[in-house]
Amino acid sequence: MEARPELRGDEEAVGAALLLYERAHFRHDPRWLLPLPPRLCLACALELLQPTSGVSLVRKKHMLSCFHDALMRHTTLVTQLLAQNEAVCTHLIGILFGLLRSIDDGSVLELSMEVLIQLIVQLKLGPFVHCLLGECQKELCNMPTMRGSLATVTLLGKMVDAIPCLAEILVVEHGNLIEHQLKGLMYPNEAVKAAVCYLYGKLYSSPTVAEKLSGHFREKLCPLFLTTLDNAQTKELQINCMGLLRQLLKYDLFVSVIMSKSGAMGISENAEVLQQENALPLVLKKLLLSRDETLRVASAECMAAVLVHSPVKYAPAFIHADIPEFLFEHLSCTSEALLWAAYRCLLLLTQEHRFFSKCHTVYGIEALVRSLKGILQLRSPELLKQGLLLFREILRRQPEEIQLFTNSATCRDASGLLREAVSSPVLEVVAEAVRAVAAFLRKHHLSSPPVPYGELQALVRALLDRCADLSPPVSQGPLPSSGLLLPGGRSSSRGPGRAVLQQGEILWGALEGFRNACRLAVEFRNEPSARENPFTAPSTEKEDTLETFSEFLLSACDSLCIPTVMRHSEQAMHPALMEIFLSVLNSLFIIVPHMKEKFSKKLASSSFIRLSLELKARFCCGQSHPALNQACSSFLYSLCLNLFAALEETGPPSREGLSVVSSILQHSLLQVNARGSESLALLSDSLYVDEAARQHQYCLLLLLYLAYIHEDRFVPEAELFSAVRSLLLSVQEQGEHPPPAVLRAALYLLTICQDKAEPLEKAPLSAIRKMLEGISDLRLVYSHHPCTLKFFLMYPDLLSRFGHRVLELWLSWEDGGSPEGEDPASAVPARPAALADHEDPLLPILKSGSSVLLILLDLVYSSPMDIARKVLTILRTFLKENEDIEVGSLLRGHFLQILQQLLVESGASPLQVSNLCGKCSLDHVEMLLSSFNFLYWSLHQTTPGSRKRAVAVLLSSTPLLTLLQKTLGLTWMEPAPASALQGPPTKETALLCSGWLLTASLSAQQHLGGLQVHQTLTVELDKVLHALTCRKKKAALFSASILRFLRTALEQNFSSALVMLVSSDPGRLPSPEDSALSPLSLQQVLFLVVSLQNLLVQKDLLLSQAVVGCLEALVNFLQARSPDVARHVAAQPWNRFLLFTLLDAGDNSFLSPEILRLMTLFVRFRSSSILSQDDIGYVLQETAKVTFSELPTATLQALSCFLLQVQSTGSLSNPALSTTIQTLGETLSERSSAPPHHQDLVCLGGVAVSFSHIRD
Repeated sequence: MEARPELRGDEEAVGAALLLYERAHFRHDPRWLLPLPPRLCLACALELLQPTSGVSLVRKKHMLSCFHDALMRHTTLVTQLLAQNEAVCTHLIGILFGLLRSIDDGSVLELSMEVLIQLIVQLKLGPFVHCLLGECQKELCNMPTMRGSLATVTLLGKMVDAIPCLAEILVVEHGNLIEHQLKGLMYPNEAVKAAVCYLYGKLYSSPTVAEKLSGHFREKLCPLFLTTLDNAQTKELQINCMGLLRQLLKYDLFVSVIMSKSGAMGISENAEVLQQENALPLVLKKLLLSRDETLRVASAECMAAVLVHSPVKYAPAFIHADIPEFLFEHLSCTSEALLWAAYRCLLLLTQEHRFFSKCHTVYGIEALVRSLKGILQLRSPELLKQGLLLFREILRRQPEEIQLFTNSATCRDASGLLREAVSSPVLEVVAEAVRAVAAFLRKHHLSSPPVPYGELQALVRALLDRCADLSPPVSQGPLPSSGLLLPGGRSSSRGPGRAVLQQGEILWGALEGFRNACRLAVEFRNEPSARENPFTAPSTEKEDTLETFSEFLLSACDSLCIPTVMRHSEQAMHPALMEIFLSVLNSLFIIVPHMKEKFSKKLASSSFIRLSLELKARFCCGQSHPALNQACSSFLYSLCLNLFAALEETGPPSREGLSVVSSILQHSLLQVNARGSESLALLSDSLYVDEAARQHQYCLLLLLYLAYIHEDRFVPEAELFSAVRSLLLSVQEQGEHPPPAVLRAALYLLTICQDKAEPLEKAPLSAIRKMLEGISDLRLVYSHHPCTLKFFLMYPDLLSRFGHRVLELWLSWEDGGSPEGEDPASAVPARPAALADHEDPLLPILKSGSSVLLILLDLVYSSPMDIARKVLTILRTFLKENEDIEVGSLLRGHFLQILQQLLVESGASPLQVSNLCGKCSLDHVEMLLSSFNFLYWSLHQTTPGSRKRAVAVLLSSTPLLTLLQKTLGLTWMEPAPASALQGPPTKETALLCSGWLLTASLSAQQHLGGLQVHQTLTVELDKVLHALTCRKKKAALFSASILRFLRTALEQNFSSALVMLVSSDPGRLPSPEDSALSPLSLQQVLFLVVSLQNLLVQKDLLLSQAVVGCLEALVNFLQARSPDVARHVAAQPWNRFLLFTLLDAGDNSFLSPEILRLMTLFVRFRSSSILSQDDIGYVLQETAKVTFSELPTATLQALSCFLLQVQSTGSLSNPALSTTIQTLGETLSERSSAPPHHQDLVCLGGVAVSFSHIRD
């Protein structure tokens, strides 16, 4: 029928309702018609959906869709209409439930369920829900099979999902319904199984219901479920099974049951397979290997859900299933969800030792590093944090006996990864990265040679740079200790407070990493392989060394670590942070021993003694913070000993004195925890003091002494003066004798503080005098400072008894200037830098009376020459500046008397000008260098006759040879302490170069002329060889000089009468092969060859000439002594790489004289593996293209020797090449014009060098 015209427009949108509009709508109340589109009459929809309506399924589906649309769009309107009549609601729900039982169309069923559940939820029809559950139970229980139960079970699952409270009602009131679901798991239809698993998953999501169903699961459901999960084929069933499993794995009881049923409990150390075929680890492994990403993620999450209950208990089962291997493989994916799940699962597996003993980490570390590098590009901070946490735990827990990084490339990649992570802008990522760095910087991770010191430097620098970029803290919140940073732990706090806490964590972690880097340097000092770092490319030799790394640590601590920590500590002082910081500083004294004294001075002058004492006083009273107390005490102990050893005033104390200081500090530093005022009160204690308390006082005194020396005056001078005076009186009254170092400290503090206090009374002066009289030498307690001089000269009692000696000590340490005509090199060391700006304090003292003047006049006669000259200079200055002062008769008489005695005793001893060089000492570097240069020049620029006479004269000078022996000995002495910024002392290096060249020249000329030798120079052969590789920052000229000396010795067959090369271990019996090579050993020969190869690749012209010459001499020596060894040296495979490295310098680089000589050597020994016939042919062909007139003489000579050697050995079988050789030889012989002569003798770095001496 047609609709009425006025309603046609609206009814056309209703669709199927038009069929019943004329038949039934006329009897419906208008209130059932929705006023908004879709214009649906709810009563019409109810009649149309009835089974007896006779409407097709298509129209019913359309009506359901429209009803669902209206219910979703106008929920309130529809529910209000339906709620007005409960009978209508009941009837509608009954109709919908009937559709579920009578229709097989999946889309209609799905739509019916959605409408039904929406109505139940919105209308809150509690009684009908119970009725509906009863109907479901009745229908399921009456079914002979589970074939038609799919819709009902699915409805139950969705009802429990929509109304969670139904889960408990189902379990309590409809238990049979739950038991009936077991049949569904056994029914051979995976859609039914999926619906059952979905229902179970919703039931077990409720903790209360899960507890009620625990017995049901343990006794009935568990084995059926595991079988279903193992045999699932469709994705729907697999996903629903995994959903149920994830709910079950939330409870420890179910995890225990599942793992027990899986046969995965109690896995023994040697178990190879799990006991059950459907064991959960194996099932999850199968899903992990599936192609579906969702299943892989779910599998990894379920593994983690099992392990989180007890990693130690359940991890063995997963490890024995080789699951870690596949988890590591999945780290190459790009899915963040899968990566997160894999990271979390692997992180839990790290808590089981078998995860490491089975070497899973060794095989998986490369994949992990590669994965983290990829995540850095994804910009996913949370995922990166999780991965870094896993990386840290692996680094932290990896057993020392199992090497984690089996190749250097992975180790370098890991270092680069951490360096990038540390530089992240996200503080949470940085905090995790710095902790990973701390775990990475451990010996067993980095001990495989070669140690990547360069990479470690870059990593540590990035670590400290990132800390330096942090803004200073504004909170006094506690800094977390390592015990609070649990794996996977996250703080939920946010905002400024969280940022401050993260900064503290970053700084703490960075300091921990820096401490581990310092510990590495300390441990590697005892490892020859790490110290020498073999297998390192020659080009990186200077960078990848322990020495360079150690110096970097010191420099980084000075420029980055110390400023950052101190800036942070100005706002918040944390004991844990300072404990690490001080332990780092203490370790640096061991790491860079040649810089420890300079570093200690800088720390002391930066108030680190005060800082350590303040930390002890603030945090370490009683038994508080014992670790910090130990760190402060150890740091102060090392610092003080270094400062005592570096005292400049009169030199460090004797070994016995240092031992006393060490004992005092060692026994008392832990007990020193008082503030400044309390410390002064302890020093002033005038009651009887026992031995322990006295040692405590001495310890405080030494600390104050060293602090004041370095201008750290953290207690008032007047109070300190009074405290020291009281201490000395107490010591005197108890009849004690303080050690010289303690008395020296007390006297220094008194002299420094004298200007801020009243003069000493008679009692303390008497006590001081008695103590000084008990000292064997006043030098032991003397401190070179103007205040010391003023103190001793202002008190008559001290002046009369000690004035003479004090003035003598003052002048011996004071640079009073050099008289005219005197060599400045003979002057004594200048005043310490702290005193350099002071005016000579003697000048104002001389105005006060004649006593000091008379002592000075006495010193002119009774003291050594240098002190007498200083006295005269001071007196001359004093008289010039004070012309108004009259010199009395006493003063004039003393001058005349001294002058008379000097004239009588001086005599007329002639000057020994000719032996000037021999009379010099090693302190006169410039004079010796000039002398050696002149002698070397004389030997190479004179005629043969004159040269022979000059050599004879030099060999007869025993003082010269003695000095030359001492100069050579400086080569293997430790270099003087110098700042890493200042570099090596160039003048001393130049002197060594000149000494070796002069020795080589003298030895050659003596051997050539058979001249008589009056004194032999002794040189230890192994030290000479070692000097070629181990001298710090050596110049090419230095190596060339030693090589020229070695070449001379080899050419003379070690038979020089002037130079005797000996072994440092003369008691060692040589082996048979060593006997033929004496005094060399086979090991030394090979060591020398390696050193020559390493020096040659530096491509320095002068050094290359020296190396090739020495190599030729070595091979000639070996050919005469042991031809087999000579052939072995010439045929080393490394020689080919070396040769092609040299040829890589550019076009026609083979025309270098040194390379031609090297090729000649290889041809001579028929080393075809080094220089093949094809190589020789190529050289000949390229040589034929060259214009010989443009080549220097040295190149032509070397080329001629090469061609002759090729001809003589018959190295070519190609007749054409033989003809080429003959043609080239003729061309060379016909060339008559010579190139211009170049200067042979030059000055390089202050050293006279003859090119021909080095080259020929």
